[in-house]
Parts: sequence; C-alpha cells; structure tokens
Amino acid sequence: MTPSLDISNWWAKETRKGTPVVVTMENPNYSVVEIDGPDAAFQPVDKDRGKNAKQFTWVLLLRAHRAVGCLSWVAGILWALLGAVKKRLIFQQGVSVESEKSSKGRLLFRFIRGFLVISMAILVFELVAHLNGWHFQKPDLHIPRTSEIEGWMHTVYLVWLAFRVDYIAPPIQALSNFCVALFLIQSVDRLILCIGCFWIKYKKIKPRIVGDPFKSGDVEESGYVYPMVLVQIPMCNEREVYEQSISAVCQIDWPKDRLLIQVLDDSDDESIQWLIKAEVSKWSQKGVNIIYRHRLVRTGYKAGNLKSAMSCDYVKAYEFVAIFDADFQPNPDFLKQTVPHFMDNPELGLVQARWAFVNKDENLLTRLQNINLCFHFEVEQQVNGVFLNFFGFNGTAGVWRIKALEESGGWLERTTVEDMDIAVRAHLSGWKFVFLNDVKVLCEVPESYEAYRKQQHRWHSGPMHLFRLCLPTIIKSKISIWKKANLVLLFFLLRKLILPFYSFTLFCIILPLTMFVPEAELPVWVICYVPVFMSLLNILPAPRSFPFIVPYLLFENTMSVTKFNAMVSGLFQLGSSYEWVVTKKAGRSSESDLIAAAERESKTLSHSPLYRGASESELSELNRLKEQPEAPPRIKKTNKIYRKELALAFLLLTASVRSLLSAQGVHFYFLLFQGVSFLLVGLDLIGEQMS
Repeated sequence: MTPSLDISNWWAKETRKGTPVVVTMENPNYSVVEIDGPDAAFQPVDKDRGKNAKQFTWVLLLRAHRAVGCLSWVAGILWALLGAVKKRLIFQQGVSVESEKSSKGRLLFRFIRGFLVISMAILVFELVAHLNGWHFQKPDLHIPRTSEIEGWMHTVYLVWLAFRVDYIAPPIQALSNFCVALFLIQSVDRLILCIGCFWIKYKKIKPRIVGDPFKSGDVEESGYVYPMVLVQIPMCNEREVYEQSISAVCQIDWPKDRLLIQVLDDSDDESIQWLIKAEVSKWSQKGVNIIYRHRLVRTGYKAGNLKSAMSCDYVKAYEFVAIFDADFQPNPDFLKQTVPHFMDNPELGLVQARWAFVNKDENLLTRLQNINLCFHFEVEQQVNGVFLNFFGFNGTAGVWRIKALEESGGWLERTTVEDMDIAVRAHLSGWKFVFLNDVKVLCEVPESYEAYRKQQHRWHSGPMHLFRLCLPTIIKSKISIWKKANLVLLFFLLRKLILPFYSFTLFCIILPLTMFVPEAELPVWVICYVPVFMSLLNILPAPRSFPFIVPYLLFENTMSVTKFNAMVSGLFQLGSSYEWVVTKKAGRSSESDLIAAAERESKTLSHSPLYRGASESELSELNRLKEQPEAPPRIKKTNKIYRKELALAFLLLTASVRSLLSAQGVHFYFLLFQGVSFLLVGLDLIGEQMS
C-alpha cells in the first residue's frame, strides 16, 4: 500500500513544551493556575472570559480576507482556463483537425478514452463507498447494514475488493516493476553519460588541430593548399529563411575556386522558386560559385534531394561536402574549423558541429526544447564522440568525406531519418566521427506546439523504422561485439524505444491505475525523487534554465504520448511511419546578423536594384509575379485541440481526486500538476499562440 501522508493526526496531536509550572498567588482574589507550556497560559479557561470582541472581529475579518483572496485567485485561474477552452472550441468549429484525419492515433485515443470512462465509473463507485465510511486504505467491511440498499452496496464493494486483489493488482504490479526496472536502467545510462561529460570537462579533452593543415609541404611550392569542398543547402518551401541561409553560406571564408554551393530547392510553390533563383543569381553576380537546382520528380524527401545532387558529374572533383538546412547560418570560419580535422586522419568520415538557437528565449516551449537539445549535444554526442567515435548525424551543420558517403551506400530514401541511416551504415563500414562542441551554428527551434509535435513524431518514428531495416545488417557486420551491443542495446533500444515506452506506460497509465488499485504499489521515489534527480542532470548543460525544472519534468512526461505513438508507428510500420512534414520556421536572426544585414542592405541599395544579378528572363518573370492581382488573404491558422492529451488530462485529474480521498500527498500533487500540464498542452496553450 502506498504510504499515507495524511497530516490530520499530526495536526491534532498534542505536544508539550517546557516544564509544567504551578504558580500560587497569596492574594485570595486570584486562583491557582497550572501552566503546561508556553501557550497554555493564553488558552481561555471559560468561554465567557478572556475574550476581546474587537480583537476577535479583526481576526475573523483577516481570515475572511485571506480566504476571499485565495478563492478569487483560484476563480481567476479557472475563469481564464474556461475562457481558453471556450475560445478553442469556437475556433475549432468547421475546422478539420489534421492530426486526427488519419487513423494513426485513433487506436491509442480510443484506449485512453475507454480507460477514462472506466476510471470515472470506479471513482463514482468508490466515492459512494467513501461516504458510507468504507475507507480506502483500511476498509471497514463490517459496518452494520441499516437498509437493503446499503447491504447491497456493501456486498458489491466486497466483491470488487476481492476481484481487485486477486486479478487486477498482480498484473499491474508486474508491469509496474518491469517499467521501474527500465526506468532505473535508463537513469543509470544518463548518469554514466553525465559522468563522462564531467570527465571530459575535467581533463579538457577535445579534438584539436595540430599545426597548419593547409600549408603546402612541397619546398618548391609555397603557400596553402585547400581541399575542394561542396556545400549543399536542401530546402522546401522555405520562404521565411532561404535568404538568410544562402547569405550566410555565401560568406564562408574559403577560396572561391575551391568551393561550390548547391541550393537544392524542392519547393512546389512557383513564386518561392523564383525568389530563390533571384537570390542565387544575386550572389553569383558577386563572384560566388553557386548554382540553383530544382528536381522535377520530388521523391524521397530530403534523402532523395541529396541523392539527386550527389549524382552530378562535377561532384567527383570534390573531396568533402558540408550540409546546412534552410534555417542554419554558419559563421564565416566554419570550414576552417571543421575541415582541418580530416587532414592526416583518413579514417575520419564525419565532423559534426553543435547547434545554437536564436529563438531559445522566445516562449516556454523554446526554453524547454533548449534544455533537451543542450543535453543531447553537450552530453550525449560529445561523450559518444570522444569515447566511441560514433553518434547519430544530425542531418545538418556537419561535413562529410564524400568517400565515406559513397562507401557506405550513399543517401537512401527508405526512412525519414536519412541522417541517422547514413551514420549507422558509415559506422558499420569502419568510419569514425568527431563532434566539435565549440563550433556552433545558429538555427531555430519550433515555436508552436503543432510544429514541435510533428518534428518529434518524425524523430521518434524514423529510428524505429530504421532499426527494423538495420538489425540484420548490424548482426552480420564485421564490427566488434561491443560495438554491435552499443548500437542495438543503447543507441536504438534504450534511447529510442525504452525511453518513450516506460515514460508513457509508467506515468500516464500505471500511476493512475495504482490510485484505483492501491494494492499495486508505486513507490514515492519513482514518482518524485528519481525524476527530479534526472531532470537536474538534464538541465546541467543549460544552467540558466534551472527555474524551469518543474515545467520541464511535466512537459517531458506530456510529450511521452506523442513519442510513444510515433515509436509504435515506426516499429510496426504503420501509416505515419513514413510521413515528413517540413518544420515551420519563423526566419529569426541573431542581433549581430541583423546589424550585418542592415549594413549590406545600405550598401547595395545605393548602387543597384534588388535583383541586379538576375537575368532578363528571371526579371521578367519576377515582374510578372509582382503585377499579378493579389491573392485573397489566407485564413489564419488557429490553435488546435489535441484529443489524446485532453483525454489523459481528465484521466490524471480523475486519479488525483481518488488520491486526494486516500490522503496520498505526493501522488496527489504529481497527478494534479501532471493533469494540468496535459490540459494546457491539449488546449495548445504552450508555445506560439495563433489567431
């Protein structure tokens, strides 16, 4: 039985402080008074004596004022929440919910909804038992029956208790123990990673560049020899960020004759295509070696785009390829900080840089994402890069040796995580990876919950789909046994499958169940102590985010629904396992980028028009697009309602009522706050708010 934290006995408990003193007054007008403690002297002896009506009135008014203030605060919060619910429901009328138009999440939603209905029915039944005096933790099953109805209810309650103890509690307890074991294993893995990160910081271990790798070794030939580098910018309908991305890449400090930039545009919007063409022509006119490439047959998403670009004949002349997504803005010295690591290290296949976020302080959602990604880069990827020479490629802000890509099979279109796919195959081929924690590339994180949810679905369904495809290859590969174990047990199973499984099962299913089946015990340390300790470890790489530790813990549990659904769809190849939705971007830039852009704009406006590098055909096409009548304004997007999250919110709040009646303090507070967090996410009240 989960221990009760009822404080009523403690509140009513009599305590004695000090030594009893008997005071005898010689004046016969006074009586003998025995003082048991420091407060005993002030306790009224008689109800009609020792009272000051004026003081008593002020005390009552003060207490009434505090009570009214507390009630008004709670009422204000409830009123605001009800207003948000009303607004969401009004905006949802006539709007099709995209996330529920397919059958990808209906089965999970039906399960949660059925679970909620059963829980509410049990709660009503046990409320009746509670009102009849049949307490939850030690039921008094021998109460005298005063009527037939009470006797019938009593009998049903006895049958329910026997059935609950014999048939419901054992499987729940077994599943609970299994999930707790997985939780502890995953916690140990996180702890080991953090210890490895501390060791790296303590020993100051990091990849270093020895000497001047570009200086020519030939005595007769003085100067520097730079390798041929290809830079690729894959994009699709990136109206908000294409200009700043192309501008940042074109300003990379590298010899012009040793650098080629490919803008790989998969946009299906013709106006966006011409805008990107004009931007490419502008930089080409300035002497930058840049080309625009658009596919007629858009298959395979990003992997198909990169595969098509690598098939060009001129790519054979290049030794390395750097990849940047459309919202990434590398510094001018990016190649000089990454490419030298390949020199004198022929086994190195990938150099990965770290991401930095220009909008990490935009709202609560971006702050929570920053905590997760900081831990991913500084702890997971840095430790794996130093001790294993392997980690998952992030798909951008990295430089590949083209020979490593070719020997590993090139880009494949079989999953939505083509970056992880090529990384695993390169690792199986014997190539090593290096992670540079000091080299940062600016980018964005999603600001709306809808965009973040779709991104996380792809990031968690793709690895499970890839695991199904790669498992036979991993087993048959010639790498060492411990590398195979690391790939299968740690890289895929523990961090991609077990984490979303136990998070959803333990905190969203088992915990509410234990409230209605108290015979299945879930210890307090599983609910409170270990999660808080793990959250502290996760937040260490981002110490400024420490005030957000509680929202981070609750939000991670809330996101377990999306991650669990994505993991199942990828593992069993359901309809949504091969779904790619381009993450919406706002096109934000850092302060330094804005200043530099303003300076460039002031120089170019005084000398030339905006499209001075465009050809006559491109200018005529752009003028034609400008002269077209303005299209009718698009209907503004509205915040969605997420039914699975809402159903779990009501389920957790129902379980919190059951926990409150049984006086389980920590369980009640956790269920209450977790239910509120599910409610906020289900109403889409976190992140960017749309009209």
